[in-house]
Amino acid sequence: MKRPNLRTLLIGALAGLTAALLVLGASVQPSFFSALLYTASALPILLVGLGWGNAAAISAVVTAAALGAVFISPSFALIMTLVTLLPAGWLSHLANLARPASELGGPDHLLAWYPLSDILLHLCGLVTIAVIVIGVIIGYGPEITDPIVDLLIASVKQQQPEFLPDPAATAQTKSLILLMLPAVQGGMWVSMLFAAYYFAVRIVAASGRGLRPREDIPSSLRMNRNSIFIFLAGLAACFFGGVPALVGATVIGTFGAGFMLSGFASLHFRTRGKDWRIPALILCYLASMLMLLPVFLILVLGLSDTRKAIALTPTKDADAPKQSDTKI
Repeated sequence: MKRPNLRTLLIGALAGLTAALLVLGASVQPSFFSALLYTASALPILLVGLGWGNAAAISAVVTAAALGAVFISPSFALIMTLVTLLPAGWLSHLANLARPASELGGPDHLLAWYPLSDILLHLCGLVTIAVIVIGVIIGYGPEITDPIVDLLIASVKQQQPEFLPDPAATAQTKSLILLMLPAVQGGMWVSMLFAAYYFAVRIVAASGRGLRPREDIPSSLRMNRNSIFIFLAGLAACFFGGVPALVGATVIGTFGAGFMLSGFASLHFRTRGKDWRIPALILCYLASMLMLLPVFLILVLGLSDTRKAIALTPTKDADAPKQSDTKI
């Protein structure tokens, strides 16, 4: 095994410092912009992991976590590591994995890279675990969500004094909010981390340091077939109530986001070459932000198209044709 040199470790440490500063900046004033900073904090880890390898990524993760523990608190560092640092480092590790295509029944002169569908599966799983662990740490439950509903009702009462909330409807709303928050949070984080991965891959490829070939996302981004069973298990868990329902809601949010991403990728692929492609895609994105039905349809599209697309590149000592995608 090759030993990492000092330069690689220093590059990783610099990336960790950048990630820590972005997270610290995001924590100063919570807002929509802070969510972008949190997402951007994954970029330095992904960049060094994809461009310089695992040693640089580990150095970046350790540096960022140590800075968070020293300047904020150990619990803050733990949450930062679970939510951003570890997923980013693990994604970069998976993206750099390759093996001879002959092991999969392919030609001897090609390398097969870790499928993007499996990378997305790992991302959904990591975010699910992170949300669950953070929920345990903060003691997530009705004690946190019920005051939100009470505050909303009180606000409506101030504006409309004649408003009399129905106790049964209020209780139902509180139960719904309790399940929705981890699902929405998990789904948003999967989407934002994948966006960070997407931009990191493009940046590293443009710099010439990337090992992994640049893939055609619309044709290769699909969920692993096994993801369907995890998603259905999460859906079933929601009917048990209590902790299983919270875990199930988290799974629905994270894996649902994965299927939505693959659904949008499939939509991009299916509309290629059509004259009406651009306006149709714009309408789909806008409708998905405003209504639930388009989101559900995109989710169904992602659920209906599950497969692997393996990127292939020639080995260093082979004179082979251009890279291709093999669908399994």
